[in-house]
Amino acid sequence: MRLIQKILFFFEMRSFGVSTWWARKFGIKTHKVRLFFIYSTFATLGSTLLIYLPMAFILENKHLLGFKKKKPTIWEL
Repeated sequence: MRLIQKILFFFEMRSFGVSTWWARKFGIKTHKVRLFFIYSTFATLGSTLLIYLPMAFILENKHLLGFKKKKPTIWEL
């Protein structure tokens, strides 16, 4: 039982933020995006993971890939 708790803790602490990123983009709650990924993974027999994993890689390594934040405009200051 202890091993399962360690695994769950690892994934909770190292979550990639894909669901959070999408939720911020669309202005919806994070748990709805997570439920979408869970249900669509079961409905499509796992092919949603082919979308989720590259997005997780990009979000985790965006500082290495050269993605930069937009400079704030005068209206955002």
